[in-house]
Amino acid sequence: MIKFVLMVNRQGQTRLSRYYQPVELSRRAVLEADVVRCCLSRKKDQCSFVEYKDFKLVYRQYAALYIVVGVTDSENELSVYELVHNFVEVLDKYFSRVSELDIMFNLDRVHIILDEMIQNGHIVETNKSRILAPLTALDKMADN
Repeated sequence: MIKFVLMVNRQGQTRLSRYYQPVELSRRAVLEADVVRCCLSRKKDQCSFVEYKDFKLVYRQYAALYIVVGVTDSENELSVYELVHNFVEVLDKYFSRVSELDIMFNLDRVHIILDEMIQNGHIVETNKSRILAPLTALDKMADN
């Protein structure tokens, strides 16, 4: 099961966070800082799967952004690794070459995309067209 999804830049600033298990706000900042420090300190030639406390971290770097996913020990790391890539491909398709600014200024749309892919910590959709269907409908309504 997926516990959380974080998107952070190289400076360690969180651009997106979605938790699928309750975590107190006071503990979120500490958890995010610790997780980001753990992933950013790793070298490029090191594995993208990290054992961290009572769960695992799966992360991928895209330009200046890191996407970090916290998963339970029973979750398949490679499937989560591919999910992260699929998420970025969907963002690229929607924003046509997604950037950190796209994420900052369209956070609601990024959350809609993520919510179409993951619900209650489980992967529910990977088809790019079906993931983007609600946003396409919203955009058509906004144009009218």
